[in-house]
Parts: sequence; structure tokens; C-alpha cells
Amino acid sequence: MNDNLKKWLPWIAVAAVALIVIVIIAVNSGGDDEASATTTTAATTTTEPEEETTTTEPEETTTTEAGGGVPEAGPLGAVIVAPGEDIQIRSLEAISGDVAFLGVPNQRGTELAITDFGPIKGHNVSIGTPLDDLCSAEGGAAAGQTIASDDQVVGVIGTSCSGAATGAMPLISEAGMVMISPSNTSPALTSDLAGTPGENYSPGYYRTAHNDLFQGEAVANFVFNELGLTKAAAIHDGDPYTNGLATAFKNAFEKLGGEIVAFTAVNKGDTDMTGVLTEVAQNEPEVIYFPIFMPEGGFIAQQVRGVAGLEDVVLIGADGLLTDNFMELPETAGMYFSGPNLDYGNNASEIGTTAADFLAAYQAAYGEAPSAAFWAHSYDATVLLLSAIDKVAVELDDGSLFIDRQALRDELTATKGFGGIIGTLSCDDFGDCGAQRISIVLHEDPTNIEAGKTNIVYEFSPNG
Repeated sequence: MNDNLKKWLPWIAVAAVALIVIVIIAVNSGGDDEASATTTTAATTTTEPEEETTTTEPEETTTTEAGGGVPEAGPLGAVIVAPGEDIQIRSLEAISGDVAFLGVPNQRGTELAITDFGPIKGHNVSIGTPLDDLCSAEGGAAAGQTIASDDQVVGVIGTSCSGAATGAMPLISEAGMVMISPSNTSPALTSDLAGTPGENYSPGYYRTAHNDLFQGEAVANFVFNELGLTKAAAIHDGDPYTNGLATAFKNAFEKLGGEIVAFTAVNKGDTDMTGVLTEVAQNEPEVIYFPIFMPEGGFIAQQVRGVAGLEDVVLIGADGLLTDNFMELPETAGMYFSGPNLDYGNNASEIGTTAADFLAAYQAAYGEAPSAAFWAHSYDATVLLLSAIDKVAVELDDGSLFIDRQALRDELTATKGFGGIIGTLSCDDFGDCGAQRISIVLHEDPTNIEAGKTNIVYEFSPNG
């Protein structure tokens, strides 16, 4: 190596290093540009699928179109009613068999109330296909399962019979829904009126019908204080309604100082009642209270006078027999009946309907008068449910409705001073919302059933 090369070698090395640094900087600079482009592209890619997903899936569309204004669902979830879709409620009544006389007018009361109430925030209300509770726990459970499996159902009007509610309500409650009954009266479904829930109570259950603890007290007061009788018998059929009411009467009568000389039951399906009646006669009652249904109630009325010792016994039925097909029997002449007070006067529903308005509409729509006592309770139950839905439903920007299930329960439980045909409705913590007015009627002429239903001889109200 010559001396000149040795002299320039360090400078060549420095130049080479500088060149390498320049190349690295250039490469890194180009890499940053590419990274920026990649990041931008990735952001675009990330955004586009989200927009596509939001458009595709209804729930995300609702959230986006509502501008983030959709309330957070409570612990029971919520129902979203799509634009143009109906709000779904259900009717669960005894609409076939021996107790159809009770369930059919209940269902019709709901239909008329839906018509009178009209749409809720632009959405019509539908009861879908009416369901049959068969007035039994088994029928209630089967229908309850059908209802609970449909997550678009908001609430239910039903059941007709307390026994059916014991089967249906646990399923409906577990699904987060509500049910308001127009004619269940068993204390077991709500409470003992002293803060203890009944054995069949489920959250989300409400009723406009009275609690039979009041009816039992009313009958006991009438028998002991008005008729002056001190020895009574009670007959039920094992159903939660009939057993509960017979027991309520027994407890209230004994508290007054009366004696229950016989407390017994017949079986559903029995036609020969002479054995049970003969057993009762041996204890020499002055009055028999039998809060059961047809046809068993009819057989008791037709056979009781043929049993020695019961020729002159006073007979009292309850609202399960305050029906046309029982009261038309000749043997019912002179009987008393306990049940809801049907003297509604000028009471008006929250939407302005009076008893006269309802009965005129019922006659025009169905060509007959209601065949049982709880038609007004059904109308009021439906208006109560629809009013609560109207209050808690949130309108979304796309025309959907958001209905929170817990909010609906809370709204119903908070009901106070709500106008009803049957009187003022106020709900307690266990779902008793009824006016609790009880009457005793005297049925004198089986050829004039309507006169018997309105021949009030005793009235009772827990508020005096």
C-alpha cells in the first residue's frame, strides 16, 4: 500500500460510515411513511366493518340511530318493539270447558280495553292468539311456558282461576314479565295482608280482583252479625281459590265467636253430593258456605234439600257461582252470594269509560251481556297494564320502543289512586291492586238473573 492511500484511508472510512447512516435514515423515513399509510388503512378497515355490523344487526342499528340514547336495560332485560311492529301482550283465561263463562267475558273485557286505549306511542297493541288456562294448574303451566318462550311479550292479562295462576306465574315471573289478573282472589297468590307473601306469590304478579281475606271477612260478618247465625259449615273442592276462601271465612267466623261445625271438600268431577252433605248434616249447621264452581256447585244446590236436616239450611255461594248458568237453576232461589261489589255507579276508568259505556259496547260487540262478575276488573287490569307500558316505554330515533321489564314492574307496584270502573286502584308490594269492595246479594228469582246480581243486601269495604 502506498503512502497516499494510507493517508486517505481514514477519510474513506468516515465517508463510508456517513453513507451507511444516510441510507439507514432514508430507509427508516420510507418505513415511517409506509407505517403511517398502513395505520391509516388499518383504521379505515377497522371502521368499515363496524359500520357494516351496525347496519346489519338490529340492536346495534337501534343504538346507532338513537344517537346513543338507548337506556341501559335493567336486571330483567328489555323488549325492543321494532318500527311499525305491535306491542305484544297476552290474554290467558279459561275460555273452554265448564269455567268458560268466567274467562270469555274477561278476554272480551281486554279486547274492548285495547280498542278504547288505542296505540301506545304510535304502536298498536296485540294479544296474539288468546290462550286457555283451563282453570287448572296444568293448563296454566302449559300456557305459561308458551308465553315465557316469546321474548317479545311484555305482559299478560290473566288468569281466570287462582289454580291456573299457580302453574303459570312462576314461568312468567322467571321470564321477567308481568301478569295482572282480573279474577284470581286466592290470598296465596299475594299476601296475608300483614306483610307476609303467600306461598304461591311470584314477583311481577298483580291483580285487580279482591283478596279473599276480605271476602271471607265480609261473609263472616254478614252471617254472624246480620243473619244472627252462629253455626256454619264450609265446603271447598281443594282448589287454591275455593280452599283459600273457605279458610278465610272459617277464620273470620271463629274470630267473631261463631262455630264451624264442618269443614270439608268435594272432588272436582263429583256428581253425587249426598255423602258429603249427609256428613255435614250430622253437625246441624245453620248455614253452608260453598265457594266452588259449576258443575259441582249445581249438584250441591240441587241435592241439598233432599238430605235430612238440611231442608231449611241457609245457602251462600261465592263469585265462582255468581254466574248465569248457576243462577238459572230453580234450586238457587233464596240463595245468597258473595263477590265483588258490582254497584259501580259513575266510577270511571282512567281513560274515561264508565260501567254503562262498557256494557253498551259489550252488548254491541258480542250480542249479549257478560256472563260473570269480573268484566270490569278485566277492563281495568288491561288499562292499568297499557298505562304502565305507556309511561315506561322510551321512543328511539328510528321509531322503535324500548320497554324495560323492571321499570314496568316498578311502575305497576307504585300505582296509587288509579281510576277504575270498579273504583280506585292502588297496588301494594305484593300485587293487590283491587278496590276490595265486597257485596252480598240475595237471589230471589232464577228467571230474572240480572235482578239477583244487583239485589245487594250487604256491603263491605276494609276502609269502612
